[in-house]
Amino acid sequence: MNVKAQLQKLRAGFHPTFWVANGMELFERLAYYGQQIVFMVYMRDRLGFTESQAGQLSAVFGGLIYLLPIIGGTLADKWGFRRAFSVAFSILALGYFLIGSVGMSAFAGLYGGMDRYWLLLIFLVFTAFGGSFIKPSVLGTVAATSSEETKSLGFAMYYWLVNIGAMLGPTIAYFVRDEIGNEFVYLVSAASCLAMLLVNLTLYKEVAGRTPVVTESLRKKLANLVLVLGNLKFMIFLLIYSLYWIIFWQEFIIIPYYITDFMGRGVPYEIVQSWSGAGAIILLQIPLNRMTKNIPTRSAIALGFAISSLIWIIVGISPSVPTMVAGLTAFSIGEMIQAPRYYEYISEIAPPGQQGLFQGYAFLPIAIARFAGDPLGGWLYQTSKASGHIEVVWYAFIGIGVLATGCMLVYNAVISRLEARPA
Repeated sequence: MNVKAQLQKLRAGFHPTFWVANGMELFERLAYYGQQIVFMVYMRDRLGFTESQAGQLSAVFGGLIYLLPIIGGTLADKWGFRRAFSVAFSILALGYFLIGSVGMSAFAGLYGGMDRYWLLLIFLVFTAFGGSFIKPSVLGTVAATSSEETKSLGFAMYYWLVNIGAMLGPTIAYFVRDEIGNEFVYLVSAASCLAMLLVNLTLYKEVAGRTPVVTESLRKKLANLVLVLGNLKFMIFLLIYSLYWIIFWQEFIIIPYYITDFMGRGVPYEIVQSWSGAGAIILLQIPLNRMTKNIPTRSAIALGFAISSLIWIIVGISPSVPTMVAGLTAFSIGEMIQAPRYYEYISEIAPPGQQGLFQGYAFLPIAIARFAGDPLGGWLYQTSKASGHIEVVWYAFIGIGVLATGCMLVYNAVISRLEARPA
């Protein structure tokens, strides 16, 4: 098949709305990761919080933005994805502006008599509510606008575009914070979300899924949450998966602090993190997806866990910019092997009309990891640095990586035996 025929086949396999939704997701991720990479340093160095307090605030924001899609997904199914995108981008644009305004001298008089911790907490919860609609709407759109033949490629392309945003956001954040300050990174994030609101209103078109849609009431969908939580096998799997994400988010908790404090404030930690992580995924995601597509889902996840666990071993041996680049690249290779397959699996098991609901559950492990891992990372860094033994941080996360891999291998073995039993 020549190149022209391949392009025609690719075009026929995706509805035009597929590209609109993924384009909006790219810029939403640019906004999210741009502010996320500077979050901890902004909280400590500009707003005066301790590392532990910054970890607590990060946990609230990050945990809610990945927990609330369980509810946001049901509302997205009910409202339609276009309306859900409009609500999301409106709130995100305002929310990011408010978070950044707390550190701006122009608003010092307005916020002067307020407790900054609780003020930030309110702004972060508000912003997280808006963000909760994005993932279910994007992933639901990918599922509805892809053919059966292109669905696997569609989720891989979605993940690839997400990582373009994840690389561009921190890169822009570096230049902005270096020139005018971390607080202005939030203005960039707000502007990006406002632009995507306009794109959604003018270009996004609702598309019916390729399978029959079962319309259910919101009450019924909320009742389904209880049923899903009662699925012990699925919940154990999600808890194991949360260990993996605890390791991942330390890239945004530990690495910015460590590079700033021990390698110099002039070292561009945003570039180190984004180009080593997201940059590797941009280059390798599509070919690696092709190479590993025949690996069973659970086996691919276990392999990804094992490779990603190398990050803290590599960094812990001799912390430096080169070892961090090597460790972050290793983590990304593991992530590329398992993450798109995970989303594909969730899409496959979702009943008709419940794409948003089940894709919302795909993010429960990340929510658990943010609620538990962000405060843990902030506390570990603060106490280890104070004691003069910062290497304890590396040992702790090496242990979590090994635990995650071991638990996934045991889970796979148990499930395989159960599946092999005669009915």
